[in-house]
Amino acid sequence: MEAPLEGLMSVAEQMKEIFPDDAVIFLRGNLAAGKTTLTKALAKVKGCSDEVTSPTFSIQQIYDNGLYHYDLYQCPNEKFMAMGLLESLEEPGWHLIEWGDEALENLLRMHGFYVAVVEITPKEGKRQYKVTTDA
Repeated sequence: MEAPLEGLMSVAEQMKEIFPDDAVIFLRGNLAAGKTTLTKALAKVKGCSDEVTSPTFSIQQIYDNGLYHYDLYQCPNEKFMAMGLLESLEEPGWHLIEWGDEALENLLRMHGFYVAVVEITPKEGKRQYKVTTDA
């Protein structure tokens, strides 16, 4: 999928059709690739009325309608687990994880979580979204 910022809601609608109601979704991309911007669009299509902000310093933001947003840039997997955040992934809804690594992705798959990966690549004023799912 590819879209300019103005077309992001269309991309989010397509992703809503792809992801099941309960999913862990890794958002991958360079700094300022648009991970939090995509999260805002996904929140809208999920019917979330809360204001979505980056969880850079809080590590986790919880929104209404079963939307969870994590930023693991400065949070190694051991800290993630020690904080009890692994258990929070069992809550129903979409769990959007920025900066999660493949080790965490594989661990979640081993424990039966549905995992999807969205790779975001800026491209000439647009963003390219490559979605990989467990389906």
